[in-house]
Order: sequence, then structure tokens, then C-alpha cells
Amino acid sequence: MQPQGYAWWYIDALSDDRVHGLTIIAFIGSVFSPYYWASGRRDPLDHVALNVALYGPRGRWAMTERGRDSLLRDRDTLRIGPSAMRWDGDALVVDFAEIGAPIPRKLRGTARITPENFNEQAFPLDPASRHVWQPVAPRARVEVDLAEPGLKWSGTGYIDSNHGREALEEGFADWQWSRAHRRDDTLVFYEGLRRDGSEFALALRFDRHGQPEPVTAPPPFELPRTGWRVGRRTRADAGTAASIVRTWEDSPFYARSTVAGQLFGEAVLSVHESLALDSFRHPLVKAMLPFRMPRWR
Repeated sequence: MQPQGYAWWYIDALSDDRVHGLTIIAFIGSVFSPYYWASGRRDPLDHVALNVALYGPRGRWAMTERGRDSLLRDRDTLRIGPSAMRWDGDALVVDFAEIGAPIPRKLRGTARITPENFNEQAFPLDPASRHVWQPVAPRARVEVDLAEPGLKWSGTGYIDSNHGREALEEGFADWQWSRAHRRDDTLVFYEGLRRDGSEFALALRFDRHGQPEPVTAPPPFELPRTGWRVGRRTRADAGTAASIVRTWEDSPFYARSTVAGQLFGEAVLSVHESLALDSFRHPLVKAMLPFRMPRWR
């Protein structure tokens, strides 16, 4: 991987009772790392991390950056320090043993993600393909078994991947992303503002087999800003409204939420994220990040 580059693999899951949520993101060239930024982003392999976030009752959050000696990878396995994700037959298994920050609480367990479909098509987010996104498994079943905190649940999930060859904040000012499972398909909306002032917008429907089809997005709908004043916008059928069910993550530059609404005539619960990269660029925000993202060699 070249200097300035990055790659991440993203998993989200919602429990069937809608009480719990989980995201797991494996980073090489950790895009939000203050250490990678301070290094001039010379060596992405020296800035790796597994972010595990458990939402709901007994929620915990961990993201420890590590150096290249903590990274092992082959065709089926990606290991970062004490945690790893690996393909086991038809399932992606993530075993994690992380410690949260700034409150040092253990977060240990296993998530088994079994895709119900796959997509092989990748989508450039800019004309030069400096940033590329691929929804790997638009729909999956997830089994979560945690030792710390002791918790077990099942639910629905999603897997995607991003990679690029320049810093996110060099390519974009902001973006809005959401995925919604409907009865027979999955809808994904990915849109935002590039740094050059141009806009990008993807609206895709993935059928039961994971095949993507462009769709005409419903009208935009403004959601309430977060506590940090990060703007949130989604899509909803004309004449209907969308609402925040719960804000899972509220940071100075990033928000993750669950959103209720109607899309193409069907009521849905979406996983939604907003990213404000102008806020991420602020020196004060950069100074705050090590308290949430410690680095271990």
C-alpha cells in the first residue's frame, strides 16, 4: 500500500429486538489517526487498528492503534494485535480482545457474520478513483457472543469496504451514508461533497442475490443535528418523514444513528452515518483524538 493510502473493512449489526448495535472496523492506514497524520502518512502499514463499538445497554467502545509488527494478513485472515477477522467457510468470524478508552474497560468476544448475499462490484467515489467503495455483503445474519461484557444476541448485518490513495479530508468535505434492509432487498444511499466542490451521489438497490441496481433516490430529508452540531440528512418517500430512533455515536466530526422512515413504500430502520471532514481537520479535534484512540507499539 502506497503512502497516503488506506483501507478499511466495515461491519454493522442490529439485534433482532433492536436494543443492541455493533460496529467493527478494521483499518490499515487508519484514516482518523492523529498519529498517521503526524507521520505525514508515509507508512499506512504502521498505523493499523480494530475499532469495536457496542451500542445499547452495557455499551463499550475501543480503538487502539498499533504498528506494523502487530499486523498479520493472508488471503483469509487479517490480524491486528490481539484481534482478528477470518473467513471460516461461508462466515466472517471476528475474534476481538480490546480495551476501551478513555475508560479502560475490556471488550472481548466473537461476532460471526454469515452473508446472505455477496456483491463483487466496486464503486469509485471520485472521477480519478482515488477513493473506492465496495458493499461486500449487503445483507447478513450476525451472532454476537461477548465475554466482557457478558452478552449474547443475534441480528441482521452488513459488510462493506473502502480503500483509497489520499487522505479522506483531501478528497471530501462531508458525506452521508445509510443502509436499510427491506423485506426482499437492501437499499444503500451514499452521497456527499467532494473537496473540489462537486457532489457525488449513489442510490443502489441490492436484490436477494446481492446484484446492484441504480435507483432514483427519494427526496432528501433533514434530520436534527447532533449534540456536536454535525448535520444529518437522509432520504424518505415524498410526503413522509424520517426520525432518529437513537444516536449511537456522537463525536465532533462523526455520527452514527438508527433512523426510522419509509423507502419505496416500505417502513424501514436504517443504519446511518454522517461525516464532517471540515470539523475533523480542526486542530482542537486532532488534539482530542488520542484520548479516544491510544497507540500501542
